[in-house]
Amino acid sequence: MMDYSFVDKNRNRVINSLKARGDQFQLKDIDHLNQKRKDLQKKHDDEKSKLNDLSKEIGLIYQNKGDANVAEKLKSQSTALKAEIQALAEAMDKVHAELNEKLLYMPNVLHESVTSGNSDADNPIVRSWGTPKDIQNAKDHDDVAQTLGILDVERSAKVSGSRFSYLLGWGARLERALVNFMLDMHQKHGYTEISSPFLVHKNAMIGTGQLPKFKEDVFCIEQPEFYLIPTAEVPVTNYYREEFLQFSDLPKKFVCYSPCFRKEAGSYGKDTKGLIRQHQFHKVELVQFTTPEESYQALEELTGHAERILQALELPYRIVSLCSGDIGFSSAKTYDIEVWLPSQKAYREISSCSNFEDFQARRAGIKFKRDGKNDFVHTLNGSGLAVGRTLVAVLENYQKEDGSVEIPKVLQKYLDISKLTPGM
Repeated sequence: MMDYSFVDKNRNRVINSLKARGDQFQLKDIDHLNQKRKDLQKKHDDEKSKLNDLSKEIGLIYQNKGDANVAEKLKSQSTALKAEIQALAEAMDKVHAELNEKLLYMPNVLHESVTSGNSDADNPIVRSWGTPKDIQNAKDHDDVAQTLGILDVERSAKVSGSRFSYLLGWGARLERALVNFMLDMHQKHGYTEISSPFLVHKNAMIGTGQLPKFKEDVFCIEQPEFYLIPTAEVPVTNYYREEFLQFSDLPKKFVCYSPCFRKEAGSYGKDTKGLIRQHQFHKVELVQFTTPEESYQALEELTGHAERILQALELPYRIVSLCSGDIGFSSAKTYDIEVWLPSQKAYREISSCSNFEDFQARRAGIKFKRDGKNDFVHTLNGSGLAVGRTLVAVLENYQKEDGSVEIPKVLQKYLDISKLTPGM
């Protein structure tokens, strides 16, 4: 959550960022609430000053054995002042809560390097790796999987509805192999593996920026209130919620495999076939906690770690830097990694790697101590990678005309086979 004092001190930067995002957040609303809070504070302080003066006056009367009737009248005034002061304090608390609620809807301030643009069509390409495969008569992953007999969406529709799936036999094993490979690789990159809860409280979702703005995108259990995690970013980032870290302990790096649950509100009609856009999917998530001066170097590092997975799998990809109109609500800067899909003859997102600066740390209360001073950490995360989409990319890029699919060399030790064939 943005702090009003930060907004006030960096007003031009905030205004320019909101304009670049095309966000409709109204600064006048928080300005009004902040002024109301200040007015109430001044009146509260003035009344407290009057109460102090009354208390002194009453004390002098008793000390000097003055008129008791005057003292009683002053005591009545004092009682009324106390009630008014209490009412002002409650009014201040209410306005402060309203101000904080409004600030929860304010997006992060963009880093100066973020390109101005309106949509993903304006995202600049940073770099590419590998040569896209031009496979004649390339089948999409759904058809490849159906031929192999490793995917069943008809039965999952009976059980859970659309946008769910069963992976069978070698399909399930290939998914598990991808997860183990990713976790093993990222441990070598210096990440500590963590297994997290899949249900979290509202405050955890607020901490990472999913709530309150994107409530329609998440699954909620009402009694008691829990939220199914849309990404492991939520429980892992909140691991240090309302804690102080030591400067000497930074950076902290975690890798977490988890299922993810999303309503995909607003995406109806898009990628309804296969594994691209599901209500439940699996992901290996990378999360880092760093100092402010190291966070952009950490963003490059984290993105590189996600890239290493695709390079090892020999899957062509490219990196794009999200423009101001396409970047996420909580992010200050984001790189998307897009993998090549032969059936679409296009690149599709497989990972987003973001630096949130201190945006999430402010909301979750995560600070660090350095030289006797306290500061907010910077948080970063990225998919390392989305498992289902990696499976999609493997099936499409390694497909053969006879319906078989070669297993990438780095995965063969996890499966003890080199190829998937129909009917095996």
